[in-house]
Amino acid sequence: MTKPTFDLQSHSLHSDGVLAPAEVVANAAAAGVQLLALSDHDTVDGVGEAIAAGARHGVAIVPSTEISAVDGSYEDLHVLGYGIDHRDPALAERLRAARADRELRAERMAQKLNELGFAVDDAPLAARRAAGKPIGRPHLAQAVLIHPDNAERLEREGHDDVSSFIPAYLIPGTPGYLARTHPTVFEAIDWIHEAGGLAIWAHPFWDIDADAEVLGAIDRFAAAGLDGVEVFYPTHDAAQTKLLADRCAALGLLTTGSSDYHGPEHRLFRTFLAHELHGYAPDLSKLEQAAARAAEAAA
Repeated sequence: MTKPTFDLQSHSLHSDGVLAPAEVVANAAAAGVQLLALSDHDTVDGVGEAIAAGARHGVAIVPSTEISAVDGSYEDLHVLGYGIDHRDPALAERLRAARADRELRAERMAQKLNELGFAVDDAPLAARRAAGKPIGRPHLAQAVLIHPDNAERLEREGHDDVSSFIPAYLIPGTPGYLARTHPTVFEAIDWIHEAGGLAIWAHPFWDIDADAEVLGAIDRFAAAGLDGVEVFYPTHDAAQTKLLADRCAALGLLTTGSSDYHGPEHRLFRTFLAHELHGYAPDLSKLEQAAARAAEAAA
């Protein structure tokens, strides 16, 4: 396998993407994706629509979610749940509680941004709340960016999109950030397993820089039941990919990958199949089987 035909992380307007799930699937099909996961943050609300669209476009859809979790000093690690029962009421309640925790944190972070002198446009945030959609840091950043009272300051500081504003104000160590405490990575793994799914650590080197820390985390998470690692990712270079693939092989873990599609206008994640395999060929049979089961159940 020289080029991937799978893309196992993508996002719709149900979390921090911009397109409806059916549009995400249509764009994936146009790009040549054959196996796709719609993995919105802390929700499964778009999965049913994605499965239906997959049937129309000839794309196999893996029922998925991406749970934002904490692990010690790392306050935003992501655990992908593949092959979950997206209609499981226990999972739905757990994700709802996680979103509620995120929403409270988002409100407090908006207050902090106010205290830092930024006006926050509440209209788009209120619209998301009314629609039952999560509010994350990209939405907070956008609410600052679109408010006209901030234009002069934003220009002075060089912030013209969320990708520059978030690192300046909404990550650990910056003045607008507040830490999360729930759920932990271990809790997320348990939630996914109890919903019948496979737990995969997403984009390790996006969140952690040091090789030794990444490998140590994989070992700890595997001991707690982690099923695999997202090895293939647009920002993972050849050396990082090899490091991850070799450790997964040693531990018997699955290897997956994605372009982390967020929409056609996203600064970083706007193209499907943007992840390189660097000579590796992952075994995706379990995910293909999960997609087939979901399609059969929806038929």
